[in-house]
Amino acid sequence: MGTAALTHCIFCDIIKGAAEVSVCYEDTESIAFMDIQPVNAGHVLVVPRQHVESFLDLPKRLGTHLFDVAMQLAPAIRKVSGAEGMNVIVSSGAAAGQDVYHFHIHLIPRRQGDGFDVRLPFAESDMPDRTILDMMAARIIGALRDPTRSQGTPREAAAVP
Repeated sequence: MGTAALTHCIFCDIIKGAAEVSVCYEDTESIAFMDIQPVNAGHVLVVPRQHVESFLDLPKRLGTHLFDVAMQLAPAIRKVSGAEGMNVIVSSGAAAGQDVYHFHIHLIPRRQGDGFDVRLPFAESDMPDRTILDMMAARIIGALRDPTRSQGTPREAAAVP
């Protein structure tokens, strides 16, 4: 049973009109609205109208549409907010920091010195030996080519032992 079945979904409330929202885009499959706890002015969330818990549950066609919407909104957000850059963030699962279990894309306008930090490369990580990187790449390729994996759900491909 997914996390969504266990908790109340505020994004579903928003989509049904049962919560306040400042909408900046909508169509039959998606809605985009202002984040109520923005990192910076202009922080927007792009959300599917269909309840989809996480990135791993997202149907490919819907994911493509949501990222198309994000790509359409980003230049407008950047212009209106006067941002110098943009973070596009998807957190999938509790370990990745997802706190609302309804898939969403954060569009965060950025300025030098704004205090928000999503630094990569991660300073705490060590560069692994190339053989380790090659081994993981080969395992991922094998998972993608696994004839027993379901083509409709990427979850099986991600669960490489």
